[in-house]
Amino acid sequence: MLADVRDDGGGKPDGAVVRDALGVGVAVGLSGFAFGVTSAGSGLTLLQTCALSLLVFTGASQFALVGALAAGGGAFTAAAGAFFLGVRNAFYGLRLSQLLALPRAVRPFAAQWVIDETTAVSLAQPGRRAARIGFVVTGLSLYVLWNLTTLLGALGAEAIGDTDAWGLDAAGPAVFLALLAPMLRTGTERTVAGLAVLLGLGLLPVLPAGVPVLVAALAAPAVLWARGRKSTSRGDTAEGDR
Repeated sequence: MLADVRDDGGGKPDGAVVRDALGVGVAVGLSGFAFGVTSAGSGLTLLQTCALSLLVFTGASQFALVGALAAGGGAFTAAAGAFFLGVRNAFYGLRLSQLLALPRAVRPFAAQWVIDETTAVSLAQPGRRAARIGFVVTGLSLYVLWNLTTLLGALGAEAIGDTDAWGLDAAGPAVFLALLAPMLRTGTERTVAGLAVLLGLGLLPVLPAGVPVLVAALAAPAVLWARGRKSTSRGDTAEGDR
């Protein structure tokens, strides 16, 4: 039985890892329906919508892309915003490559599943075995459900009508924020998040669609630069007091 098998780093039953991973995979996977509806409502075809979920498979970037297109943004701006949001997955991959230590032959396929949810579940585990189980179960369940519900959402877009009236375009970002919020533990992380929100929302009325997302990405380097300047000033003051 899965529940009776212990992992190598803290005694967490494999069954418990599977249940946690499935919970995340199913909960987030169902929001693919909202993406399918929003994408179809923004003018993308059924094939284009399904291709985004199959090949891109990172919800925040997908919503950013179709949201910018729906708001009248250009294709380049929309793609740039989606790209910058997707860059975070590369940093996730660096951390997960050490944690999971997967065989080289498997890594190119596993890279497709390196997203917020699989990273969060994997890092929450006490050992490598549990992390691998969490990564695979979360990735598989989420990939299958996300693509299935994307298809259903795109097919049902016409029956639903005006997607803005239902607010389905906000479902994906809301799920993303719900996963992200508990991970903001330090003051620096909260400052970066807060500044990004202020920049993104504050610039919506004055910049073209998709551009506020790009500007919000500057929050992290801006905060880190400010903290670096502050630390340097303190060091200089301490030297002067000696």
